[in-house]
Amino acid sequence: MITLYGIKNCDTVKKARKWLENNGVDYRFHDFRADGMSDVPLQTWLETFGWQEVLNRRSTSWRALSDTQKSEMDNDLALELANTTPTLIKRPVTTTATNTLLGFKEAAFEQLKSPSN
Repeated sequence: MITLYGIKNCDTVKKARKWLENNGVDYRFHDFRADGMSDVPLQTWLETFGWQEVLNRRSTSWRALSDTQKSEMDNDLALELANTTPTLIKRPVTTTATNTLLGFKEAAFEQLKSPSN
């Protein structure tokens, strides 16, 4: 089962959802705000990719962090902050049984058409 994590009004999430729907890919959408963070495998993402890849350092949420928070950032602090401010997470995050994709790149999403997902 494919799960797309994000925030419903995020433009990149909208593009990803539209791509999945236009290509007939079944997926479940998990909205960080509406569905909460308790079922989000954030710890796994951080362990796999590291906070530098998981957090969107171009976001207004990142810019709102203190200089101390930014300079002391590590996976533990990223976990704490992203759980309370999910807009820090790069979106969308797409998971399958065997893979996790950060962000939306059409070429990477092509693999989601495979029946093994």
